[in-house]
Order: sequence, then structure tokens, then C-alpha cells
Amino acid sequence: MPTDELPETFHVTTDEQLRAVSNLTRHRIMAALRFEPATITQIAERVGLAKGSSSYHVRLLERAGLIKVVRTRKVRGVTERYYAMAARSVELPDPGEGGPDVLMRHAVADLEASPADGERHVRMAHLRLTDEQFAELGARLNALADEFRELSDPALPDTSLVFALFHPAPVRNSEGEIK
Repeated sequence: MPTDELPETFHVTTDEQLRAVSNLTRHRIMAALRFEPATITQIAERVGLAKGSSSYHVRLLERAGLIKVVRTRKVRGVTERYYAMAARSVELPDPGEGGPDVLMRHAVADLEASPADGERHVRMAHLRLTDEQFAELGARLNALADEFRELSDPALPDTSLVFALFHPAPVRNSEGEIK
């Protein structure tokens, strides 16, 4: 199934779905399926897993509805299944106060695992914005990510873009008052 035929967003709403996406290995399997379907064997090769481990994680993702079988074919009497993402993007529920965002944890793990000699653009900026500027920046970042996602070519190497725009927790002094 081409990615333009997929629903835009899969909303994670159940504990089973949240547990499925919260695992770094399953996150990497979903990334491997982002642009093209793959068999268990192909997934195992792309992610660097044993075939049995790949099969286990794929079953959990499929049961949670995050990936699905999009094609089958018979190979020497065995049915080969091709899996693909169930939607173009996955939206997680708000982690709540003090809860770490699972996508950011995975993004940091992926960044740490990327080749140290490869090109990277990593930046953190502290800004002071009005509510309107904050909303505009969020909309512009999303539009830019969408623009480049449309340009994505499955034949090219993967590139990850991660951004988080948020208001940090207020800094408190030793008496507990906000500075």
C-alpha cells in the first residue's frame, strides 16, 4: 500500500497500543516500515534482530493495530506476509505532568546510535515568545516537516527530524517561589 493511501494519523488510545510503541525495538521496526512494506525477514535484517525476535515484536505491533499485513504471497508453500504502517504518523497521548515523552526518549536513543562521523544538526534554543508567536512557530515547524515528508523518496537513506516546542517547568527558588 503506497503511503499516500494510508490514513494520516493513528491515535494511540489504549494501554496495549502505548506499551507497543513505548519499546525502542518496536519504534525502530515502525521506522523501517515507514516508506515500504517488508517481511519479517526483511524487518529483522533492517533492524538488526534475530528473525524470531522480529516476529515477536511485529505480532505485538500488529495486535495493537499500529502495523498491518498489506500483501501476501506464496513462496515454496509458505505464505509470506508484507507488513506496513497502519497510518502515516502516530500520535501519542499527552504524557501528563512530569511524564517523559516516549518519542523524545526514542529520538535521543536513535541519535546516540547514529554514526558519530555522520552529518548531524542538533540544536537547542531557549526563546521568550508570546502565545501567538509560540503557536506560529509550532505551526511553521509542522508545515516544514510535512513539506519535506512529501519530498521523501524511499530509495534514499532515512533521515530523522525531531522537534519539541514546549514551555519548561517554572524555575523555583529555595522557598518554592517561582523566579
